[in-house]
Amino acid sequence: MIKSFYLLLGFLSAFLGCDGDSTQQATVKDSTAEAATSSTISLRPDHTFYYDLDNPDLTLKLDNELQEISGLGIDSSEEFLYAVQDEEGKIYMIDVKTGEVKSKTKFHKDGDYEGIEVVGNSIYVVKSTGTIYHVTNVGGPDQQLEKFNSFLSRENDVEGLAFNAEENCLLLACKGLPATGESFEEIRYKKTIYKFDLSNNTLLSEPLYTIRLNEIRQYLDRHTSLKKYEKLVEFFSAGKENLTFNPSAIAIHPITKDIYLTSSSGKILLVLNPSGKVVHIEKLDKDVHAQPEGLAFTKNGTLYISNEGKGGKARIHRFDYKKQ
Repeated sequence: MIKSFYLLLGFLSAFLGCDGDSTQQATVKDSTAEAATSSTISLRPDHTFYYDLDNPDLTLKLDNELQEISGLGIDSSEEFLYAVQDEEGKIYMIDVKTGEVKSKTKFHKDGDYEGIEVVGNSIYVVKSTGTIYHVTNVGGPDQQLEKFNSFLSRENDVEGLAFNAEENCLLLACKGLPATGESFEEIRYKKTIYKFDLSNNTLLSEPLYTIRLNEIRQYLDRHTSLKKYEKLVEFFSAGKENLTFNPSAIAIHPITKDIYLTSSSGKILLVLNPSGKVVHIEKLDKDVHAQPEGLAFTKNGTLYISNEGKGGKARIHRFDYKKQ
């Protein structure tokens, strides 16, 4: 009976993506997360992680101009990565084999740009204030720019941008405070992810996903065999006054549809399943991941993680999907 319940719950969760009445969906997901207990914190307790994040399959050293790389995307040909950095309004096109910058295009004035996604022949960039820039015909004589403002602001500190191709929406991960209108006491234990609907260029008012500290702790209580478990417990310890997992990047796995997030604070990778449940947490090696700031996937699951230079050269690491 219990097994049947989980199968039914998993089936229902598949429908709670970005389609339909999105405000209602966000409420349903948030309510489900609020009610989660240690027995339901993961819909896939046997989740297997198919990346060795301590050992890149390829490392690309980047130009000095990208020392503060802060976002990562990939084009449909999978021959080029696209990046922004958090000082200048430029889009960088990077060769996936060599790390060479093939082009750089000015799209707007200087600013704190944090995420980038390639959507068809267009590029979307997000600023820490939550402003989204839609750039078409990048680098061409007829390059055009649209700008979309929202209720998000600098205190929400948007740092992650992901594209959900199946649902035609963008996901915005907030490093700072959730824009939920609650008191600090109510919001300091959570981080939020918002949906930007590309069909009408509108940001939904309710979070699509909410990451809660108590859910992470419950997950850790149930998964004591995680690599570097003691360090994870220390980072998310009960003595913490708030959730110190601060999203710096977000991407959707093309095969599993899981949501990957990094936090430069603590060097943590967090994975949610499509219904928003925690299915994996990993402590990243600081010698490999000096400051993880960008995530991108190829269609076959190859993962790219960009890291700021931290006084040296910025790097992009490639991790092959090792599922046999």
